[in-house]
Amino acid sequence: QERLVESGGGLVQAGGSLRLSCKVSGIDFNRNAMAWFRQAPGKQREMVAVIRSSGGTLYSDSVKGRFTISRDNAADTFDLQMNSLEPEDTAVYFCKTGQSLGSVLSPTMGYWGQGTQVTVSS
Repeated sequence: QERLVESGGGLVQAGGSLRLSCKVSGIDFNRNAMAWFRQAPGKQREMVAVIRSSGGTLYSDSVKGRFTISRDNAADTFDLQMNSLEPEDTAVYFCKTGQSLGSVLSPTMGYWGQGTQVTVSS
């Protein structure tokens, strides 16, 4: 019973910060890659950040330097710290996991959370 549960979304003013969390159950957390995606109105879903089992990270150019992905293997959770938020960051944010980098980057592979709304006001 693979399950991902997200928390931490909400409304924040431009320049503010939010921290999203994803609780993972039913998988071997320590072996999997973890990722955050987002989908804004009228846009395709896009990768925001990835953290591999080794702890290595990848970020999209639009968030690099502002967002930080991290994982806590003991707690089976991973987070996305979002700083210096901009209205363009407004989107539904999804967490997901997969057994490989290719799996987490594929829109049709891996396991997805339900999504949480992040709204940044100007």
